[in-house]
Amino acid sequence: MDMNKQTSAFAYAPAPESRSVVDIAPSYGLFIDGEFTEAADGKVFKTVSPSTEEVLSEVARAGAEDVDRAVKAARRAFEKWSALPGSERAKYLFRIARIIQERSRELAVLETLDNGKPIKETRDADLPLVAAHFFYYAGWADKLDHAGFGNNPRPLGVAGQVIPWNFPLLMLAWKIAPALATGNTVVLKPAETTPLSALFFADICRQAGLPRGVVNILPGYGDAGAALVEHEDVNKVAFTGSTNVGKAIARSVAGTDKKVTLELGGKGANIVFDDAPIDQAVEGIVTGIFFNQGQVCCAGSRLLVQESIQDELLDSLKRRLSTLRLGDPLDKNTDIGAINSAEQLARITALTETGEAEGAERWSAPCELPSAGYWFAPTLFTGVTQAHTIARDEIFGPVLSVLSFRTPDEAVAKANNSQYGLSAGIWTEKGSRILAVAGKLRAGVVWANTFNKFDPTSPFGGYKESGFGREGGRHGLEGYLDV
Repeated sequence: MDMNKQTSAFAYAPAPESRSVVDIAPSYGLFIDGEFTEAADGKVFKTVSPSTEEVLSEVARAGAEDVDRAVKAARRAFEKWSALPGSERAKYLFRIARIIQERSRELAVLETLDNGKPIKETRDADLPLVAAHFFYYAGWADKLDHAGFGNNPRPLGVAGQVIPWNFPLLMLAWKIAPALATGNTVVLKPAETTPLSALFFADICRQAGLPRGVVNILPGYGDAGAALVEHEDVNKVAFTGSTNVGKAIARSVAGTDKKVTLELGGKGANIVFDDAPIDQAVEGIVTGIFFNQGQVCCAGSRLLVQESIQDELLDSLKRRLSTLRLGDPLDKNTDIGAINSAEQLARITALTETGEAEGAERWSAPCELPSAGYWFAPTLFTGVTQAHTIARDEIFGPVLSVLSFRTPDEAVAKANNSQYGLSAGIWTEKGSRILAVAGKLRAGVVWANTFNKFDPTSPFGGYKESGFGREGGRHGLEGYLDV
């Protein structure tokens, strides 16, 4: 995707990361009560690499009977696990964090193979954050009395956790680390397109000597997720994924005493004022929407740019997009990897076609798409109004909608004109403007002069249809405690 091929004296040399650091077995079972086991009905499914469409492994597919077995194992383990002093639980979490660091290259390659995202993202962003979450919550395990939730806050019991495919291992860490730190036991269902890193994590739990049944991993489809959420002996439900499934979960747990946190979709506004540093803003816009191919719930998918600098910013942005490398995610120079599945690619394609049909102007970076796998060129739409579908619906792909504004009040009004409220970004050199605008934005996370920066000490979550509850930070403990 390099526009400078003809003019540069330096030919591009691939820099592939070796696959030899990861050993993928031909088949995997469900992880229940400390053992890998077949599904009760013997069902299996295949997991493929989105960049090549090769089958990576065959995985046991959990059903309702397996969910029941796993929940019972977690319930048995809860008695002893919750009775341990926090300092003892912390030792296991510290051990898990260190093993993740030791195996981080292996896990990064595995995640890239199974998910399709570039190795430089799994290696430099996902894996360090995964370890950091376990380290952080290990530190809380013996200090829960001082977390601001009263004296001696108690764990809830069995946590049923359902995670998405866009950050498989990171979402696992966001869910499992606080659950274990607070004394709960876990049954986790990874996404059906990305089960492998969760199964490798099951192996890490064994390596760390974690007591049997404290963590159970059930690869499967939506039916397994529904069975887990609806199981009468689950005390806590944590879900990250689409708003539609989130609404279904909210309906199914209504009237029960289950504690719920939902982290759902988003349509984040990235607001660039006329005094913003343009080059820095362009990098932030690129990170905001093209990181992980835009398959990020808090992506900055709506660019709001002040009218007076719109042309200059868009010229600069298009130039930058033309230098992004799309291709083999295992190449260390790749910026844009594969879309996670054929189904997701079809959704992105349909929504961009709707954008064109509704009159927005499409521009895609000139690049060659590989013949195998699921790919979509970085794309932006200009001439977008707030009535356009692409300005309202979450596309979950490398597609940016550009809108303009004249005054800060108009920027705030347009940013808040969404059913979502997960994230936002502000670009300006005035600190007073950052504070004034951030205070008016209905978004759970507001970044200033940066985007997609995460830290385990900082809570994350949304307003409106982006869900409720917070993950990360001291706030993230509350969802796993009886307060």
